[in-house]
Amino acid sequence: MKTWKTDLHMGLGNQCTIIFFHLNTINLMTTVNFLLAGWTVLHFKPEINCMVPSKVPLGEAYNDCIPPGKRYSFKQVIHQQRVLGRKLGLVIDLTNTTRYYSTTDLKKEGIKHVKIYCKGRDAVPENAAVNTFVYEVMQFLLRQKHSKKYIVVHCTHGHNRTGYMIVHYLMRSQPMSVTQAIKCFAEARPPGIYKPDYIDALYSFYHERKPEMVVCPPTPEWKRSSEFDLNGEAVPDDDDDGVSAKNLHDNHEMDVVMTNNDILGDEIPNDQLDALRQFCYQTLKLNVSGRGKLIFPGSHPVSLSRDNLLLLRTRYYYATWKADGTRYMMLITVDGCFLIDRDFKFRRVQMRFPCRYTNEGPADKTHHFTLLDGEMIIDTLPDSQKQERRYLIYDMMAINQVSVTERPFHERWKMLEKEVIEPRNYERHNIYQSRNPYYRYDLEPFRVRRKDFWLLSTVTKLLKEFIPKLSHDADGLIFQGWDDPYVPRTHEGLLKWKYPEMNSVDFRFEVDDDDRQLLSLNERGTKKLMEGHRVAFKDDVDPSSYSGKIIECSWSSEEHVWVCMRVRTDKSTPNEFNTYMKVMRSIKDNITEDVLLNDIYEIIRLPMYADRIRIESKAQQHASASRRR
Repeated sequence: MKTWKTDLHMGLGNQCTIIFFHLNTINLMTTVNFLLAGWTVLHFKPEINCMVPSKVPLGEAYNDCIPPGKRYSFKQVIHQQRVLGRKLGLVIDLTNTTRYYSTTDLKKEGIKHVKIYCKGRDAVPENAAVNTFVYEVMQFLLRQKHSKKYIVVHCTHGHNRTGYMIVHYLMRSQPMSVTQAIKCFAEARPPGIYKPDYIDALYSFYHERKPEMVVCPPTPEWKRSSEFDLNGEAVPDDDDDGVSAKNLHDNHEMDVVMTNNDILGDEIPNDQLDALRQFCYQTLKLNVSGRGKLIFPGSHPVSLSRDNLLLLRTRYYYATWKADGTRYMMLITVDGCFLIDRDFKFRRVQMRFPCRYTNEGPADKTHHFTLLDGEMIIDTLPDSQKQERRYLIYDMMAINQVSVTERPFHERWKMLEKEVIEPRNYERHNIYQSRNPYYRYDLEPFRVRRKDFWLLSTVTKLLKEFIPKLSHDADGLIFQGWDDPYVPRTHEGLLKWKYPEMNSVDFRFEVDDDDRQLLSLNERGTKKLMEGHRVAFKDDVDPSSYSGKIIECSWSSEEHVWVCMRVRTDKSTPNEFNTYMKVMRSIKDNITEDVLLNDIYEIIRLPMYADRIRIESKAQQHASASRRR
């Protein structure tokens, strides 16, 4: 037993040592008494996918306070598992403290120890902690080649936090409902999860309805008869009930105003981030070797100018509107969906993407390593002014680990509808029509649809009728080569036309020590200061509050000054100087709406367009007639 010592004069040192000794003993005994209440059963129940749920083992420092028959340390855990024919390879500790044991015995046995701090009071484990847990388990099981090893998962008593994490793993690793996963854990570790808030949070997280037959187990007797401290208060346990976890983790707030700056999804472990980045690079056939930083690999359009406008005459193009939203790639895996922002950061969102049903595979199979490209927009419904977040998917680069980047765009676009959108719509319709709909697509963080592309012959209608009626902002058009492969990074053949007043550049804005306002860009990996360039802000804005941020600016030809439009929270780097030059060329060329429409009027009369437009128009009419039948 450790004691506290202090150097006090006049013989008080020994008295202080005794006082501290007694306080330390009281704290230790308080902890042990509260722990022992739930330790009446020591034997292990069946494992769950190589995971053994357990209470926390206690180190030898607690031996003096625990009767020999009730001691439970890692030496005993390792021995008991060997008796059961199990070899331990990993221990995942979910307690919110390090006071219970030393990891020395684990290291001697070559057993890996992973610490994930989780509060047991006040809230369910954080989503980022869940992501770490699931990734650690998946990687451990994936690395097993010859001998089968097991994982001990523990919190304090091995019920609520442990169960919560294991249920998450089951949900992400195999086709299973929340009800089935909770039952699976309860059978292995009776009575299972006994906190109602934890159970409700699981149904809420996975967008499932909780069946009426699901009843939360009563709090165990040992939990209800908590020990009391010296003041007669219940011992505060880091696994104790507190503030409602459901209230703290309600993902469906009703009155929050949505913005493009909102951060969506949850953080993932760095090792997982690196692995997913490498998959994207391999899919897009980019070099992953070297020490350079991996940057966002998505295809970027270039500004329309007099020069590249000629491409519309030599290659076959379709058009779509340019939504003023937030660019994301999306990677869909069995473990979840990941939004990929312009900084090449991944955040996990809980979405469902079933595969197209075939007789060859299971009906409940979901996409695994399907890579998409798109933009997140916020629709404001005109009647109710209700906001809805929507992900507009406009391209597909991989489907279930198979790269499709070299296929022409029109094939990828059609595959996107057939393989991703239609299965979701089909399943959603069937669920809503069933007597007991278990999954709620309406509770997902955003809706999903394929973005439409149209023949060039419809551009006038697109500009005059379609864009003005949109329920989200749009700032121009995109011209997509119908036969193009997917080109990562800058794609010289992918053209964007913006309304002249909306042409913009993303600068880094800084205010130096002399209060000078500076704009800079990137040039071959270095900072390029844009001397002589000024930026104007709204009257009520303090420019210094924007210092260090990336700001999107449009050019005022009357004032010869850049005008700040918004802060780009989705980016941490400014545009390349080469991009700036192309935007300036577009501004100088001043391709107005009338100029653009006049050119397209001529282009669609070229034989290469006229023939294909006639054929494709007939095919579309035939498809529409078939659907009406």
